[in-house]
Amino acid sequence: MDPLDALENQSIYIFREAHRKFKDLAMLWSIGKDSTTLLWLA
Repeated sequence: MDPLDALENQSIYIFREAHRKFKDLAMLWSIGKDSTTLLWLA
């Protein structure tokens, strides 16, 4: 597994843990590249 795959997996894990702990989550989306990437991971 390359470092980028490891970072992606860690990010997905963090999202899943947050969703497990807090059922009513919201994510702001500014249509920028960073928030679009987070939306794609979610």
